[in-house]
Amino acid sequence: MNCNAEALDRVFIQLGPISIYWYGVIIATGLFLALYLATREADRLGIKKDLVVDLVMFAAPIAILFARIYYVIFEWDMYKGQPLWKLIAVWEGGIAIHGALIGAVLTTIVYARVKNVSFWQLADIVAPSLILGQAIGRWGNFMNQEAHGGPISEAAYQNFLQYLPDFIMNQMCINGVMYHPTFLYESVWNIIVFILLLLIRKYNPFRGELFLSYVILYSIGRIFVEAMRTDSLYFGPLKQAQLFSVILIIGSIIFMIYRRKANQVDRRYDGSKI
Repeated sequence: MNCNAEALDRVFIQLGPISIYWYGVIIATGLFLALYLATREADRLGIKKDLVVDLVMFAAPIAILFARIYYVIFEWDMYKGQPLWKLIAVWEGGIAIHGALIGAVLTTIVYARVKNVSFWQLADIVAPSLILGQAIGRWGNFMNQEAHGGPISEAAYQNFLQYLPDFIMNQMCINGVMYHPTFLYESVWNIIVFILLLLIRKYNPFRGELFLSYVILYSIGRIFVEAMRTDSLYFGPLKQAQLFSVILIIGSIIFMIYRRKANQVDRRYDGSKI
């Protein structure tokens, strides 16, 4: 579908030669909100907030680093021969959530061992906050006009997309063509997952299963959204995010069943400290 609209300015504020981009501001907003909610949950469980704050302070930069490395590896043909600073230019977009997840999990495992606390308890505390942070972070993609789907047909626009706010559809007008706002689809799904995780947290008292539920539910949505995206990373002929999501779903379900049968789960929200 053809369109004609001017894109929003990607720069949040200009301080002399320094440009602060909306992408970074939105990512930071999601991170700080996630941290606030996680510390609230830690407080509810009688756990020291500093334990969660320190974890996030370590995990956040490592997760971003892994997300960038992951993206650059799968898009190496685009980055080879480029100036070195291009490899770290995350403000231009180009991070992969699965890379961030790998970095965050590895950091939490090491942190839990160093602090002699339960990895599963920490993972459960941050899981709802993490998915809400992802929901907010997707709007950074919106400002960068990335993570969108294919061109919108006239029928799709008339059936449901015309009811979306104009500022969203105008931003999805790129070089005269209107594209599916898949960033929005994933953001909405992440909010749904956030609500589901709150319900699971209330009714499922078993340690570790909230985090595994996060992995399963997010991955289900990502499979469908990724099918629509035009900027996917590939592993051979397969879309990497879809392949990884399927592996995560199957692995999490098997691990959840195994832990139950092996009696490796215990009650989580019983008021006890880590």
